[in-house]
Amino acid sequence: MRRPLRRQIALLTSLPLLLALPFAQSQTAPAASSSVAPADIPASASTAATPASASSAGADQVDLDDIRNFSRVYEVVKQAYVEKVDNKTLMKAAITGMLSGLDPHSEYLDKDGLAQLNEDTTGQYSGLGIEVLQDGDVLRIVSPIDDTPASRAGIQAGDTIVKIDGTVINSENIDDMYAKLRGKPGSKIELTIVHAKSDKLIDLHLVRENIAVSSAKVRELEPGYAYIRISQFQDDTGEDLDKKLGELIKKNGPQKGAVLDLRNNPGGLLTAAVAVSDDFLDSGVIVSTRGRLQDSNMSFSAHPGDLLNGAPMIVLTNNGTASAAEIVSGALKDNHRALLMGQRTFGKGVVQTVLPLDADHAVKITTARYYTPNGTSIQAEGIKPDIALADLTVKKADSPAALINSESDLPNHLANENKNAGDDINDDGSADDAKLATGDYALSQALNVLKGIALGRGASSHR
Repeated sequence: MRRPLRRQIALLTSLPLLLALPFAQSQTAPAASSSVAPADIPASASTAATPASASSAGADQVDLDDIRNFSRVYEVVKQAYVEKVDNKTLMKAAITGMLSGLDPHSEYLDKDGLAQLNEDTTGQYSGLGIEVLQDGDVLRIVSPIDDTPASRAGIQAGDTIVKIDGTVINSENIDDMYAKLRGKPGSKIELTIVHAKSDKLIDLHLVRENIAVSSAKVRELEPGYAYIRISQFQDDTGEDLDKKLGELIKKNGPQKGAVLDLRNNPGGLLTAAVAVSDDFLDSGVIVSTRGRLQDSNMSFSAHPGDLLNGAPMIVLTNNGTASAAEIVSGALKDNHRALLMGQRTFGKGVVQTVLPLDADHAVKITTARYYTPNGTSIQAEGIKPDIALADLTVKKADSPAALINSESDLPNHLANENKNAGDDINDDGSADDAKLATGDYALSQALNVLKGIALGRGASSHR
């Protein structure tokens, strides 16, 4: 087992909650360290990370004409809007609009929003298990979470939700429709979706469940080659990965290589991304962040101790690989620890911080950009894979049965002089390879490349 990142995590937990999650609206939020969960955020907003007051902004003062225009719009809405709107609702809408106008990731959190965030950061909630992005008048699926009602129903990254319970989603009801995605366990919901690059409406009947996502799964693809799947980055992801990979190695011995699957991983906690990256690095920078506040300027480096002892790695990515997942991808790529394979990543290269206003209100606001070890910002660019791989599916080729497949099928063939030779000479692994390829083409290709690298290293070591 490796040394924990206690010094670095302690640094982050002394600040408000730092998120590396791609979307302001999501059905799951990253789990947070218990010392920074929203319920523990102090009532006072006067922390070291709180921005300076407007009076210290120098020459950048609010224009009186802007104040007058705001007041006029406020009164017009109060007097002329089709339905009566109370002052509290208007002020909340004004604050929400101000933050949403900055970027897609900043938002205002009232008491309900904080309660929802606190629920999300535990890693357990009741819903469908999907990450959702508001895109115009529709809700677009960023990624389904493994082993949830959404993933079992066949919902895919890039799908669009156009109706919920028969009601068409539009700009006026989109917030209410989004809220409907959650509900009591066992309650039913009907989604009408459209797959990417399709115009066919698909009605799905789902039942909400308590979603408890295990962030890391580890198994062997075949003897000596590990498969590591991380679906999101929670506060316990690093420890979970240490435990499960350690158990695999203890049971099956050192691995010749590993595939790290970060496809459709929407992100999570910055600290968790740092911990996972450090699990496979002995040294080097993992990620750095830079912002206007002094506390936003940080750099994280790896400690000695690679769980795989330098065995080759392939990282699988696609356009659903976002934020914290991109931090890990960038760290392993720039440090020449792994090859990236698949499609370009999402390109969310900014970090959000939860800043408390009082006991019941906070803002989640973008406070920093992050940079890969090479000093590259991936914001709105993503990370290009080392080996590009199209999003394909394959099927087993139809071939006529053959009476003679090998020398052993010929009449009067000479027997093998090794009497202990295996009975099933046709068991060459091709059947298992075909099963993996038809089930997950990208993973099968990653395993083939990984085996080639491992064999090449083995040949070099014997020279």
